[in-house]
Amino acid sequence: MALPPPGNGSAAIVTGASSGIGEQLAGILSRRGYEVVLVARSVGRLEELAAQLGSRAHPLPADLADPSERAALLDRVTALGLAPDILINNAGFSTLGLVAESVPEEEVKLVEVDVAAVVDLCSRILPGMVERHRGAVLNVASVAAFGPLPGQAAYGAAKAFVLSYTHSLRGELRGTGVTATALCPGPVDTGFGEAAGFSKEEAEAALPRVMWIPVEKVAQAGFDGLAAGKAVVVPGRVNRVASALFRVAPPELLLPVLARSHPAMKRK
Repeated sequence: MALPPPGNGSAAIVTGASSGIGEQLAGILSRRGYEVVLVARSVGRLEELAAQLGSRAHPLPADLADPSERAALLDRVTALGLAPDILINNAGFSTLGLVAESVPEEEVKLVEVDVAAVVDLCSRILPGMVERHRGAVLNVASVAAFGPLPGQAAYGAAKAFVLSYTHSLRGELRGTGVTATALCPGPVDTGFGEAAGFSKEEAEAALPRVMWIPVEKVAQAGFDGLAAGKAVVVPGRVNRVASALFRVAPPELLLPVLARSHPAMKRK
């Protein structure tokens, strides 16, 4: 099992823990005896979740779009008397629409949360893991990481970065006792799409229902893949087929199909 055992001050940091996949992963880790550090912007929701999980859960509100708050996170965890042996980079969001019609500040904020926060936290937390010769990192990417995504260009590119970055980490971490895994879910009913700006009905029209995997199953697949030391986890057979197709099909062949089906492209 690739995961460090719980106890002796070992902790798991989960970003984006206030809802969705992050909330589910925090619950799985807590039930297995880990001290869980819950990171998100929503103070009230984090405190509510910590109360549900019990004394091993520690809410640490932070805005991961802010470099100074990211920089302070490790010291805040250490101040709790904990050593982060598991890091789950789950925080993320998406914008929706054409780049030519986008709000620059929102696009850059997406890069800060979906890309820069992953790099920042890995750069700060991995040295301690390597020094202790134990640790595991789960970076949440997406099936969108495997191909272009017109209508959500920045999001697709961000997740492609996370996937590539995780593969590279695995090469660097061999022999250190530390492992890295990328979780690449397809569509999940977590409210993520609504936050991005498209309705559930639009999402279900663009993505077949068979691709949708319940959030608890996605989180469990991510945890199991991390525990097994897998490189990439794609929950759902149809999603695995889609990701394989993205890998081999030329982007120019896929673009017309993707452009016709994406809600943002239909609004032009």
